[in-house]
Amino acid sequence: MQVTRVEYHTATGWAHAPPAELDSPRTLVLAFGAWSLRDKDAPFAELRRAFPHSVLAGCSTAGEIAGAHVHDASVSVAITAFERTALRAAHTASAGIADSAGAGQRLAEALRADEHGQKLAAVFILSHGVNVNGTELVHGLAAHLPPSVHITGGLAGDDAKFENTWVLAHGAPVSGVVSAVGLYGDALEVGVGVNGGWQDFGPERLITRSEGAVLYELDGRPALDLYKEFLGDFAAELPGSGLLFPLSITRRGTTAPPVVRTLLGIDESARALIFAGDIPQGGVARLMRTTNEQLVQAASAAVDQASGALGGTGPALVVSVSCVGRRLLLGERTDEETEAVLEGVPDGSAHVGFYSNGEIASAVIGAPSELHNQTITVTAYRER
Repeated sequence: MQVTRVEYHTATGWAHAPPAELDSPRTLVLAFGAWSLRDKDAPFAELRRAFPHSVLAGCSTAGEIAGAHVHDASVSVAITAFERTALRAAHTASAGIADSAGAGQRLAEALRADEHGQKLAAVFILSHGVNVNGTELVHGLAAHLPPSVHITGGLAGDDAKFENTWVLAHGAPVSGVVSAVGLYGDALEVGVGVNGGWQDFGPERLITRSEGAVLYELDGRPALDLYKEFLGDFAAELPGSGLLFPLSITRRGTTAPPVVRTLLGIDESARALIFAGDIPQGGVARLMRTTNEQLVQAASAAVDQASGALGGTGPALVVSVSCVGRRLLLGERTDEETEAVLEGVPDGSAHVGFYSNGEIASAVIGAPSELHNQTITVTAYRER
């Protein structure tokens, strides 16, 4: 396989022309772009012209990852020409939160059949990042695919505005869409790493009332009131300030590791908090915090996990999906996270990705994929 990377910046255009000579039905073009490009199709039109036979996928971001750096007002593109791995793209419109599981099922039905006699090995999924239940989306997808399929991806971002995101469909940015790419065949190796770097603090709170991704009560009290009490002066900046203080959710009666949930919105009238994924009633919630050093260490651990799962040698396509909350915390040190990933990838690899409203991967080898928040996920693809 051949893998390379190019960048587009709104102020200067393409740093290098997209390598049209790599165009083929086995070529995957991933393009992660600034959310403001929703109505500025020029870079995507050029990708469509350069790669008419390739599979194009991508989404809007809260920061575009390109090698060791994070940019805004840009498009970060990776072009991977596989030799023995077949590809298929699918997308579906999503009719709001209630259709999240249905959208996942529709994508699974479009992708699960063999492609030219090769079985499905992996799915990379990208979803609009607001008005979606990421937990149900992933469950709807995974429930209709073989358990051996690696599922990774993320929810599109929009610079922490939580208002309007886009996903590429037929190579053009569209709102309200979920897309996925199926990768087929025995030649494909997939390595996945997930890490957060956060730690719990404060008292445990019983989730006494919730519905889907909406948290109404903790310990019998309105969730929004409790959260505002904790945030103090930060409460006036909700929901954006909620990215700095996510919740750790533990399901009672299970040994599964806790999941992290980041606030996406608030409902003042219901005194409720709206998250990116399910908040299980009867579970236990705790607030979380971290340091810049812990976030960077987590990135190193994630890429080590992903790279370590690959056999053989040679370059890989490496895709990082990191939570927008991590970028807000890291601030000017954000590049330290992406530098840590690049240091751990195989020689000659192309590293791209984006800052997201949610990350999708399996946190434990052999466990089902699920939605995460406040993590960095690293997916590495390489052919044997």
